Amino acid sequence: MQVLPIVTQQVLDNFIVWTQTIEVHNSSLFQSTATKTQDQLESLLALIPLNVWPNTTIVAAVRDTSAATKSLSSIPVGKGSKVIIVKLDATIDSDPAAAVQELKTKHNITKIDILLSNAGLLDTIAPVLATTPETVRRHYEVNTIGPLTLIQAFMPILLASPSPRFLVITSSIGSIADMEKLPVPFFAYGISKAATNYLVRKIAFESPKIVSAAFNSGWVQTEMGTTAALGVGMTEAPMTLETSVEGMVNLIDGASIEKTGTFTAVSGEPTPW
Repeated sequence: MQVLPIVTQQVLDNFIVWTQTIEVHNSSLFQSTATKTQDQLESLLALIPLNVWPNTTIVAAVRDTSAATKSLSSIPVGKGSKVIIVKLDATIDSDPAAAVQELKTKHNITKIDILLSNAGLLDTIAPVLATTPETVRRHYEVNTIGPLTLIQAFMPILLASPSPRFLVITSSIGSIADMEKLPVPFFAYGISKAATNYLVRKIAFESPKIVSAAFNSGWVQTEMGTTAALGVGMTEAPMTLETSVEGMVNLIDGASIEKTGTFTAVSGEPTPW
């Protein structure tokens, strides 16, 4: 089974959200929280040879549909393939359900094979005692509630697939067991990702018919990753975007029911919860 990825970087005020979309044979979805610009979209999409996979539908869910339409219009795709853009804001609870309705009524899409939740927020670098409750709420809204409303809305059409997969891009910063390996002051980000990890594993127990898995894409050299690195005294994030993309494609392509409820690093090694 072939997997078709799209990678984008999008600026949201003073931080970056990097998003990926995956498609296997029919329809899939990725979630974005970008609001301002998608200037780097085309250059990053060029990393992936989208035109080699025929008969695929890529559903890109973004906050700014006009900017996404402009950026994606020149991207080559395979024979019989297409890109569909729908609005989805991770901070608006009703958006996922509205996106499902649009896919059904406007595009006649009644099933999703892979649902990839990839919206992310890290806009504050601070330890526990210096983090405000509002900062924690803001991170939970995107990093935890975003994936929650996404899977709640999309579960019916995800279950219509013969091999449904709900995959969430999370972080080892949210690993409680590995906390001593990453002594960084990303409290709001880390606690929200830990909650997201719980969500992923809980769904694996409650919905055994789907693959529910968490993936750690690495500390990647995006603007968000580099900003975080500079905030803790590093010169840059340790992982290139190309390395992360290659590893993530392998993880997503290899996601199976035997691996449901797991947390895996981009290297393929298991990450402790």
